[in-house]
Order: sequence, then structure tokens, then C-alpha cells
Amino acid sequence: MPSTIAPSDNATASRRKFIGFGLAATAGLALPARPQSPSSKLNMGIIGAGGRGGANLGGVSRESIYSLCDVNPGALAGAKAKFPGAKTTTDWREVVADPAIDAVVISTADHHHAPAAIAAMQAGKHVYVEKPLAHTVQEARWVQDVFAANRDRVATQMGTQIHAGANYRKAVSLIRDGAVGQVKTAHVWCGRTINPLGEAVLPETAVPSGFDWEVWLGPASARAHNEGYWKGGNLNWNRRWDFGNGVLGDMGSHLIDLPYWALDLARPVSVKAEGTPADPVAAPPSQIVTWHHPSRAGVFDRGTAPAERAELDVVWYHGPEGMRAMADRLQPLLGDHTDIAKWHIGVAFEGERGVLVADYGKIVQAVEEPGLWRKATEIPPSPGHYEEWLQACRGEGESLCHFAYSGALIEHNLLGNVAHRAALGDELKWDAEKFETDNEDANALLSKTYRDGWGIKV
Repeated sequence: MPSTIAPSDNATASRRKFIGFGLAATAGLALPARPQSPSSKLNMGIIGAGGRGGANLGGVSRESIYSLCDVNPGALAGAKAKFPGAKTTTDWREVVADPAIDAVVISTADHHHAPAAIAAMQAGKHVYVEKPLAHTVQEARWVQDVFAANRDRVATQMGTQIHAGANYRKAVSLIRDGAVGQVKTAHVWCGRTINPLGEAVLPETAVPSGFDWEVWLGPASARAHNEGYWKGGNLNWNRRWDFGNGVLGDMGSHLIDLPYWALDLARPVSVKAEGTPADPVAAPPSQIVTWHHPSRAGVFDRGTAPAERAELDVVWYHGPEGMRAMADRLQPLLGDHTDIAKWHIGVAFEGERGVLVADYGKIVQAVEEPGLWRKATEIPPSPGHYEEWLQACRGEGESLCHFAYSGALIEHNLLGNVAHRAALGDELKWDAEKFETDNEDANALLSKTYRDGWGIKV
């Protein structure tokens, strides 16, 4: 068993600068990743083999599946049956420490994403991580920093599979070419809610045979086992702040990705959350979050010349209250072009000349003078979300959802949860350079305290 990650005495004391993280067992392995020829297979370490992990395993299955890791013996046995030659373990730290592994695929609960990704990058391994990339705003910034320091030797990708889809590419092209003129507001929504949590602390029950509760708990606060914390997957554990980030952290990764990409957004300067009352344990059933972004140059207007982009807002809605607010705001702008209440998920770009609405597979435009815009932006088709990353692992280009991009996206999104938990109804000013808000309660939630043996050393 390798040594554990060095604990942090105060996870909130150092925000701006990442100065150290890693396993003692991997400290000597932080060497450049071995070059791969286009025809060679990568030795893959699969961290999380059931649920989304099973789907991600399928996405890289043409490589050499060298090691399988899962805390659940059933999931591990199922994956082992498909890849009988693979090594098995319940502890991802053993995967990261194995010098034979070239790349890892991380599909755990949210609270393990950043620790495993950071350790893997420092060990010179290519990294794919299911969304969201981090559990806190601080972790999202650390992942960006560590990737920046290792970008010449590792390829990375966050699991925003829709980013590779043709419809997102078409929407990005239309917006960048000025289909609705200057965008004033990007509205983003998801009809999902959070089911009631019940007890905040569940009674102790016996750990199922072979289930590694110690590792599943990992960096989270110590507690006695109860399968109610983990059984049922993402839609269960994601309701608790200790393990997940609610609907915004989950689905916001996919949906806010579209305006973040199309508008080439900078870091926001403020954030405000509204919705159901904040709960110290559970994520909110309904949320409306508004991020304000400063102006930037580079967006074309009506096909003439680069225009200075006006300041704009990104607004997120989920749950019953959020969906009602979204429909009330957007339907008058859309008229009879579409019934927005029937869009369970979507993004609406509200511009000076009209509105463009998109989801994973369709686009509806309600604009003045259709077709009056510059038609020049072309985004090449993706070879496939997993294939982008695998090609980048072999030195063939760079994946589009690498950790510089996806880390900034997740940092942006998780600020919304901080605002909801610490200052519901109030606008928080965000200084990205200083890595702080103007609210000390919010600043305390930018990071978290890690359980002994699992902390990120800063």
C-alpha cells in the first residue's frame, strides 16, 4: 500500500498559490510521460469501473486496460470479467503509483476527482476525469495550475462528451458569427431537481463484504458506513455537499460549457444566487445563479469587423422555481418560435437582434432579419470525445476540454454554489487574481478541510 497524500492543516489558509501535492510513493515518478507512437497502445488505469466508469471504460477499451480500480466488488468483478488480464485494486492511489500506467480515467464521486487528477498529473500520467473536474473552487484552480506546470508532458480531458457533438459546434459557429448580434445574456437551464435528503447523518450499518468504505469516503469528513451515502450512484451522493455539487455542479458542466465556449468567457467579476433556502448538508432543489462577465474583444458583429463585446450575464436555472423563472423570461422573447417550457435542458443566447436556443441536438432561432450575419466560423468535426484525448496522449494535437479550459469552467460554476450556500440573495464580488470574494463566509467555502491522510498539501 503506498503512502497517503500529505494532510492539510488548514485547507483555506492558502488560496492563490499551489505549492505542493502528492504521494510519497509517486514523488520519484514525476518524470515526463513516455512518448507513444500512433500505433502503440496506452496502458490504462481505470479508476471507477461501474456506472459512468463503465461507460468511460468502453470509450478507451481499444487501449491496453492494465489496471481496474473500484471500491465496489460487484463493479470490479464485472469489469474484470471483460478484461481478465487487468490488475485490480480498490485504492486509486495504487493506480497512480504504478509506473507501468501511462494514462488514467477517473470516474469516482466528485470529492475524489481533483486529488486523483492532480496526483496523476504529477506522476506524469495522462488524465481523463468525469465531470465536474473538482469539488471546490480551490480544487478547480489547483487543477489548472498543476496542468499548466505539466502541459508539455500530459494530455488531459474532462468528461463533457457533448462538446464533441456537431450541434454544439454549429451553435458556437452561429453565435461567433453574429447570428443574434452582441449577446447580452446567456440563459442556461436544467429541469432536474434534488430529491429530499432525509437524515443528515445516517445510522451506522455493516460494510458490505469487500466494499472499501475507507477509500470511498476518502477526503470527506469521517463518518460511520451506511449504504445510503453511496448506493444509487450520482443522483444519490451528488445531493450532499460532502460528496457532490448538486445539479449545477453536475449538469452545469455540460450546459454552461456551450456559452463558455461560444463566448470565450473570461472569469466572472460577480455572482449572485437565488432559490430554495441554503442547507449546510444538501444541495438545493431549485437555483437561479447569475454570473457577471466583463467585456472582451473578439466577437464579430454582423460580419463586418471584430467588435468590443458588451458586458454580459450568464444565468443558470434548475428545479421547479428555476424553470418557471426561465420560461417567464424567455417565452416573451421567443413568441411562437418554440414552447420553451418543453425544453428540459437548453441554452438561450439573448442578443441585440434576437434569441438562439440550443440543446444537445437542435437549434431554434428567433431573430430579426434571419441570415444577416457573417458565415465564416468553422469548427472541424471531432474524431470523438475519447478519441480527441487518446490522440492528444500520443502527441497528436490537444483535446478541446483540457484542464485549462475545463478547470476555468468548473471554477466558474462552483462559485455559484458558494454564493448559494454563503450569501443567498446577495451579489458577491469576485476577485479572480486575489482568489477571494468580498464575503468571508463565502471565502471559507472556496476550499474545505480534508480528512487526515487525504489532504491536498498547500
